[in-house]
Amino acid sequence: MKAQSSALPIIVGILVVIIAVGVSVYAYYQYQLLSAPTTSVTTTSSTNNIQLKYDSSNKTVFLTIVVLTSGPAFNFNGTSNGQLVIYIPAGWSIYVTFINQQSLPHNLILLQNTTATPNNADVSQFGKILYIVGATTSNYQSTGISSGASDSGLWGPINAGVYMLVCGILGHAESGMWAVLVASSNVSTPYATIS
Repeated sequence: MKAQSSALPIIVGILVVIIAVGVSVYAYYQYQLLSAPTTSVTTTSSTNNIQLKYDSSNKTVFLTIVVLTSGPAFNFNGTSNGQLVIYIPAGWSIYVTFINQQSLPHNLILLQNTTATPNNADVSQFGKILYIVGATTSNYQSTGISSGASDSGLWGPINAGVYMLVCGILGHAESGMWAVLVASSNVSTPYATIS
Protein backbone atom coordinates (compact mmCIF):
# COMPACT_ATOMS: atom_id res chain seq x y z
CA MET A 1 0.00 0.00 0.00
CA LYS A 2 2.85 2.38 0.80
CA ALA A 3 4.37 1.93 -2.72
CA GLN A 4 1.07 2.95 -4.35
CA SER A 5 0.67 6.12 -2.25
CA SER A 6 4.25 7.26 -2.95
CA ALA A 7 3.70 6.83 -6.71
CA LEU A 8 0.70 9.17 -6.75
CA PRO A 9 2.72 12.44 -6.38
CA ILE A 10 5.05 11.28 -9.14
CA ILE A 11 2.14 10.56 -11.49
CA VAL A 12 0.54 13.93 -10.69
CA GLY A 13 3.88 15.66 -11.29
CA ILE A 14 4.28 13.95 -14.66
CA LEU A 15 0.75 14.98 -15.68
CA VAL A 16 1.45 18.60 -14.71
CA VAL A 17 4.63 18.61 -16.82
CA ILE A 18 2.79 17.07 -19.81
CA ILE A 19 0.03 19.68 -19.60
CA ALA A 20 2.55 22.54 -19.26
CA VAL A 21 4.51 21.32 -22.29
CA GLY A 22 1.28 20.89 -24.26
CA VAL A 23 0.16 24.44 -23.51
CA SER A 24 3.59 25.81 -24.46
CA VAL A 25 3.65 23.88 -27.75
CA TYR A 26 0.12 25.05 -28.56
CA ALA A 27 1.00 28.72 -27.84
CA TYR A 28 4.14 28.47 -29.97
CA TYR A 29 2.22 26.79 -32.81
CA GLN A 30 -0.45 29.52 -32.74
CA TYR A 31 2.23 32.21 -32.90
CA GLN A 32 4.01 30.52 -35.82
CA LEU A 33 0.83 30.33 -37.92
CA LEU A 34 0.93 34.04 -38.68
CA SER A 35 4.42 35.17 -37.75
CA ALA A 36 8.14 34.78 -38.42
CA PRO A 37 8.84 37.20 -41.28
CA THR A 38 11.49 36.09 -43.72
CA THR A 39 12.93 39.09 -45.53
CA SER A 40 13.42 42.84 -45.12
CA VAL A 41 11.10 43.38 -42.21
CA THR A 42 10.19 46.91 -41.25
CA THR A 43 8.63 47.89 -37.95
CA THR A 44 4.93 48.63 -38.03
CA SER A 45 3.32 51.34 -35.96
CA SER A 46 1.37 49.05 -33.60
CA THR A 47 2.80 46.45 -31.25
CA ASN A 48 -0.34 44.35 -31.81
CA ASN A 49 0.61 43.65 -35.43
CA ILE A 50 1.68 40.12 -36.31
CA GLN A 51 4.33 40.07 -39.02
CA LEU A 52 3.62 37.67 -41.89
CA LYS A 53 6.11 35.64 -43.87
CA TYR A 54 6.83 37.14 -47.27
CA ASP A 55 9.30 37.40 -50.12
CA SER A 56 9.62 40.97 -51.36
CA SER A 57 11.62 39.92 -54.44
CA ASN A 58 8.60 38.21 -55.98
CA LYS A 59 5.92 40.13 -54.02
CA THR A 60 4.44 37.07 -52.34
CA VAL A 61 2.93 36.74 -48.86
CA PHE A 62 2.97 33.28 -47.27
CA LEU A 63 -0.21 32.76 -45.28
CA THR A 64 -1.26 29.74 -43.22
CA ILE A 65 -4.92 29.50 -42.27
CA VAL A 66 -5.89 26.72 -39.86
CA VAL A 67 -9.35 25.62 -38.76
CA LEU A 68 -8.68 24.79 -35.12
CA THR A 69 -10.54 22.36 -32.88
CA SER A 70 -10.38 24.91 -30.05
CA GLY A 71 -12.08 28.29 -30.02
CA PRO A 72 -15.28 29.11 -31.89
CA ALA A 73 -16.90 26.21 -33.77
CA PHE A 74 -16.41 27.95 -37.13
CA ASN A 75 -12.99 29.64 -37.05
CA PHE A 76 -9.85 30.63 -38.93
CA ASN A 77 -6.77 30.49 -36.68
CA GLY A 78 -9.04 30.50 -33.63
CA THR A 79 -10.89 33.68 -34.68
CA SER A 80 -14.35 34.25 -36.10
CA ASN A 81 -16.63 37.00 -37.39
CA GLY A 82 -13.90 39.12 -38.96
CA GLN A 83 -11.62 39.30 -35.89
CA LEU A 84 -8.64 38.31 -38.06
CA VAL A 85 -7.64 41.12 -40.44
CA ILE A 86 -4.76 40.55 -42.86
CA TYR A 87 -2.98 43.47 -44.55
CA ILE A 88 -0.88 43.06 -47.69
CA PRO A 89 0.60 45.47 -50.23
CA ALA A 90 -1.69 45.98 -53.24
CA GLY A 91 -0.49 44.04 -56.28
CA TRP A 92 1.14 41.26 -54.25
CA SER A 93 0.19 37.57 -54.42
CA ILE A 94 -0.65 35.22 -51.56
CA TYR A 95 0.62 31.67 -51.28
CA VAL A 96 -1.98 30.23 -48.92
CA THR A 97 -1.75 26.96 -47.02
CA PHE A 98 -5.09 25.85 -45.63
CA ILE A 99 -5.21 23.21 -42.87
CA ASN A 100 -8.32 21.64 -41.38
CA GLN A 101 -8.10 20.19 -37.87
CA GLN A 102 -11.86 19.85 -37.34
CA SER A 103 -14.01 16.81 -38.10
CA LEU A 104 -16.23 18.85 -40.46
CA PRO A 105 -14.99 19.51 -44.02
CA HIS A 106 -14.00 23.12 -44.80
CA ASN A 107 -12.65 25.12 -47.74
CA LEU A 108 -11.15 28.58 -48.11
CA ILE A 109 -12.38 31.20 -50.56
CA LEU A 110 -11.12 34.69 -51.34
CA LEU A 111 -14.26 36.72 -51.93
CA GLN A 112 -14.65 40.18 -53.38
CA ASN A 113 -17.49 40.95 -51.01
CA THR A 114 -20.39 43.34 -51.46
CA THR A 115 -21.44 43.34 -47.79
CA ALA A 116 -19.64 44.06 -44.50
CA THR A 117 -20.61 40.67 -43.05
CA PRO A 118 -21.82 37.41 -44.60
CA ASN A 119 -25.59 37.65 -45.08
CA ASN A 120 -26.45 34.52 -47.06
CA ALA A 121 -25.73 30.80 -46.66
CA ASP A 122 -24.29 30.81 -50.21
CA VAL A 123 -21.18 33.04 -50.23
CA SER A 124 -21.59 33.82 -53.93
CA GLN A 125 -24.74 35.77 -53.04
CA PHE A 126 -22.78 38.45 -51.17
CA GLY A 127 -19.66 38.61 -53.30
CA LYS A 128 -17.65 37.38 -56.25
CA ILE A 129 -15.55 34.25 -55.74
CA LEU A 130 -11.99 35.00 -56.84
CA TYR A 131 -9.98 31.99 -55.62
CA ILE A 132 -10.73 28.68 -53.88
CA VAL A 133 -8.58 26.20 -51.94
CA GLY A 134 -10.04 22.85 -50.91
CA ALA A 135 -12.93 22.81 -53.41
CA THR A 136 -13.90 23.97 -56.89
CA THR A 137 -16.38 26.50 -58.27
CA SER A 138 -18.85 23.68 -58.87
CA ASN A 139 -18.74 22.07 -55.39
CA TYR A 140 -17.63 24.73 -52.86
CA GLN A 141 -21.07 24.73 -51.16
CA SER A 142 -20.69 21.16 -49.92
CA THR A 143 -17.06 20.09 -50.38
CA GLY A 144 -13.93 20.83 -48.39
CA ILE A 145 -10.80 19.21 -47.08
CA SER A 146 -11.28 16.61 -44.39
CA SER A 147 -9.89 16.52 -40.86
CA GLY A 148 -6.10 16.47 -40.77
CA ALA A 149 -5.78 17.43 -44.45
CA SER A 150 -4.29 20.51 -46.06
CA ASP A 151 -4.36 22.21 -49.43
CA SER A 152 -2.56 25.20 -50.87
CA GLY A 153 -2.68 27.62 -53.75
CA LEU A 154 -1.25 30.81 -55.18
CA TRP A 155 -3.69 33.71 -55.34
CA GLY A 156 -3.09 36.97 -57.13
CA PRO A 157 -1.79 39.43 -57.70
CA ILE A 158 -4.45 41.00 -55.46
CA ASN A 159 -5.71 44.45 -56.50
CA ALA A 160 -6.24 47.17 -53.90
CA GLY A 161 -9.44 46.59 -51.98
CA VAL A 162 -11.11 44.96 -49.01
CA TYR A 163 -11.92 41.27 -49.34
CA MET A 164 -13.20 38.38 -47.22
CA LEU A 165 -11.66 35.00 -46.56
CA VAL A 166 -14.62 32.64 -46.06
CA CYS A 167 -15.50 28.99 -45.88
CA GLY A 168 -17.85 28.38 -48.80
CA ILE A 169 -19.72 25.42 -47.37
CA LEU A 170 -23.35 26.45 -46.96
CA GLY A 171 -23.88 28.40 -43.74
CA HIS A 172 -20.28 28.28 -42.47
CA ALA A 173 -19.43 31.92 -43.29
CA GLU A 174 -22.76 33.08 -41.86
CA SER A 175 -21.88 31.16 -38.69
CA GLY A 176 -18.69 33.21 -38.25
CA MET A 177 -16.15 31.49 -40.48
CA TRP A 178 -14.74 34.59 -42.15
CA ALA A 179 -11.78 36.94 -41.92
CA VAL A 180 -10.86 40.19 -43.67
CA LEU A 181 -8.10 40.80 -46.22
CA VAL A 182 -7.02 44.36 -47.01
CA ALA A 183 -4.77 45.00 -50.01
CA SER A 184 -3.49 48.57 -49.97
CA SER A 185 -0.73 50.70 -51.45
CA ASN A 186 -0.30 52.11 -47.92
CA VAL A 187 0.93 48.73 -46.66
CA SER A 188 4.65 48.08 -47.21
CA THR A 189 5.09 45.04 -44.93
CA PRO A 190 2.43 42.30 -44.73
CA TYR A 191 0.93 41.86 -41.28
CA ALA A 192 -2.21 40.73 -39.46
CA THR A 193 -4.18 41.90 -36.47
CA ILE A 194 -6.59 40.02 -34.23
CA SER A 195 -9.25 41.98 -32.41
